[in-house]
Amino acid sequence: MTFFSIKKRKQLFCMLLFSLSMNAQVKDTAQVKQEEDNVKYPQLQIKGLFQARYLVGMTKDVDVNGLHHEDGSGTDNNFMVKYMRVQVRAQISKRTEVVVLANLADFKNDPKSRVLENAYLKYTFNPKLAITVGQFRPWFGIEETYPIDIIKSLDWSNQYTEFGKLGWTSFQIGLSATGQLQLGEIPFQYGVSIVNGNGKNQVNDNDNGKQYSTRLVFGLSKKYNFNVGLNGGTGEVFGKKVYALGVDLSSLVNFDPKWSLDMQLEAKQATNHVLYNSIDPEQRPSNPDNYLIRGIYFLPNLRYEVNHRNLSAFELSCRYEYLDTNFRMNSNPRQTITPMFGLEFLKNYGARIQLGVQFDRYKKQIINTSQYNSNLFIVQVQSRF
Repeated sequence: MTFFSIKKRKQLFCMLLFSLSMNAQVKDTAQVKQEEDNVKYPQLQIKGLFQARYLVGMTKDVDVNGLHHEDGSGTDNNFMVKYMRVQVRAQISKRTEVVVLANLADFKNDPKSRVLENAYLKYTFNPKLAITVGQFRPWFGIEETYPIDIIKSLDWSNQYTEFGKLGWTSFQIGLSATGQLQLGEIPFQYGVSIVNGNGKNQVNDNDNGKQYSTRLVFGLSKKYNFNVGLNGGTGEVFGKKVYALGVDLSSLVNFDPKWSLDMQLEAKQATNHVLYNSIDPEQRPSNPDNYLIRGIYFLPNLRYEVNHRNLSAFELSCRYEYLDTNFRMNSNPRQTITPMFGLEFLKNYGARIQLGVQFDRYKKQIINTSQYNSNLFIVQVQSRF
């Protein structure tokens, strides 16, 4: 009887614990649901960026835009406002957001194909799948994964600019799917896009072709934040097949709480269909792959966290670039070296000043064109808000 009573008491105790556990779970679930119900949509977030420069050309007869003037008529110094961006992000449901990004500094130029940069709707099913539709930056390399205001150098690489003209990078109109998951122990990210390929703010596609691209990123070392990215794309432009390929490596090494080294290496090759289509149809060959663009850049950035009340950090970077826009038919590679020194006054690049020099060298110099050796001194200030 003693044994039975002890056993019975244990059963009653277990039943009591189970009942309390069930009650606690019901309360937690109800509490979570109540918290979700209390979230009011839409939730608006407004951000912005101001970025201005002072430029001094240090090469005779070459203006601040790198254009050679045989008659010496170019402007060799200039104040300019590069960006005055305003972004509005509206979270209209738990899974849906709408983003608008405009660069008001573009009003100083012809704003017909400028000003509006991002304009898209994004629906996130889960971390493994999100769908974006509208005008956005399709993933096709490292530089598409961060905004201009946290760039480690003066500006985007020459490679990024040229591939933007070809419809693979920068702001494009179309549809994309992105996500992240685990391949065993390896973190994995992907992006698949289909775009018109003729740039931003276009009313219609300029032909019936579309450009398809894929980006795969593998996290191979958590300790050194070492990632490998593979990029590939194919498409049709004015009835001709085009392609693009790329590979990139990135790493962030933290030596201690104050010192860190960020490194990027990226190489790409593609059909230069813009150059191909600019040639008289009677003179150009039938295969656009006779006109190929190829480039590579390496960007190391050394950072020291000062954490003073008036100074957050300083950075030293030096980007080397090699770019040949037509290496098969008429090769004239451009090599660019851009050493930069930056002071960060607010966390996360909230306010910073950068000083640097851009050295451009061409294999063949062509007078009265931008394919001419030049040196440019830059002072750049920015503020994020």
